[in-house]
Amino acid sequence: MSDLTKEQQTELEAAAFRRLVSHLRNRTDVQNIDLMNLAGFCRNCLSNWYKDAADAAGIELSKDASREIVYGMPYEDWKKQHQQEASDAQKAAFEDNKPAHG
Repeated sequence: MSDLTKEQQTELEAAAFRRLVSHLRNRTDVQNIDLMNLAGFCRNCLSNWYKDAADAAGIELSKDASREIVYGMPYEDWKKQHQQEASDAQKAAFEDNKPAHG
């Protein structure tokens, strides 16, 4: 590892997270199932990990609130505006490659 202080590392990680979230918000054409099939995680996973971190820190944060942080709007609104029905091929690929992360 480099000579970064713990504070510098945390600041850089937070900046990288914010950039990833911004990128995912702008790439509404990329469906969650495609992210899952290609990368093994999606926007929902990211929001779950955010909530897990809040829980571990003793910070109360609802699932809906963590999703809104990642999606930039209520999840149901995002789904209505951007989510497409998954194809049979996408569903089959998901079943074949379903990640086993929590």
